[in-house]
Amino acid sequence: MARKKVALIKGDGTGPELTNALITVIEAVHPDIELIPCDAGAEWWEKHGGNSLIPEETWNIIRSSDACFKAPTTTPPIPEAPKSVAVSIRQAMDLYANIRPVKTYRGAESPLAKIFGPFDFMCIREATEGLYSGIEYYVERDIACAIRKISYKCSERIARWAFRTALERGWNKVVVITKRNILKVTDSMFIKGVEETAKEFPSITYDEYYIDNMAQQLVKNPDRFNHTVLLSTNLYMDIISELASGLIGNIGLIYSANIGDRYAMFEPAHGSAPKYKGQDKVNPTATILSGAWMLDYLGFKKEAQAIFRATEEVIAERKTVTYDLGGSAKMSEMARAIADKAAKFLD
Repeated sequence: MARKKVALIKGDGTGPELTNALITVIEAVHPDIELIPCDAGAEWWEKHGGNSLIPEETWNIIRSSDACFKAPTTTPPIPEAPKSVAVSIRQAMDLYANIRPVKTYRGAESPLAKIFGPFDFMCIREATEGLYSGIEYYVERDIACAIRKISYKCSERIARWAFRTALERGWNKVVVITKRNILKVTDSMFIKGVEETAKEFPSITYDEYYIDNMAQQLVKNPDRFNHTVLLSTNLYMDIISELASGLIGNIGLIYSANIGDRYAMFEPAHGSAPKYKGQDKVNPTATILSGAWMLDYLGFKKEAQAIFRATEEVIAERKTVTYDLGGSAKMSEMARAIADKAAKFLD
């Protein structure tokens, strides 16, 4: 296998520390990859300005690499700021499948998991269009509009990804989340893509939930969705997957991938947590597992599995975990514990 190149975006806030934690773990399992550090995010933009949070040098690295890892980045919430780093890369590289596994970890059971049992399901969203298309404008000074773009092509291909994921995992249901009773045209287009794709997967059924009811059901009956794939458009699933992270107690455990037909970007689902910057404090799990998923994508499957196994064991032991997991370890100490275990699994 030829050496793989990875664009490594260091990020904002706690991003650089999390990047160092990831490097510690990856170096312990010795995959034949080249990690190429690069800049992007609000902190870079505040210094350099421009119409993008991503410098051209970083775009060049991304385009010449085999995959991208993005540590958390900050998106300024002001009209004159460019679109987010993640959205920019998803759209430019056509990374249409955003995937977030939601899983309970032994040793880090949430209060709801203690009531309903462990959770294990998948959140999949179309990541290139919807309200995140970035089509916004002023009608007049005091009126602004955003366009929610939904296409059949994008709906069909993300539906196929969801049904295929369910099939590969041995699950038999996809839950599709819309607000079709109100957004009759756009969400009907999305459902059309789902309906046509479902014909290719006769062993898998699908249910449709409206977004407001889905939010209620995830709190009221969360075990109903175990061993299912939740599927929706961009904004809906961004919100629902964040809500779902509460079921396992900690968004610091939610890793994610953005995958297209020819490229992929991996990232923790959480934000940059600037108030914890420089404190060596935050949970590195989502970053480390996103990195493990990236290794699997690049073909380093044994190394990836070693990291997944090591991370689960460190969490279960509860000896070297961060404060949010009930421990007192620093981020770097937890990363080192995972790295040491992963290396032993490969001996």
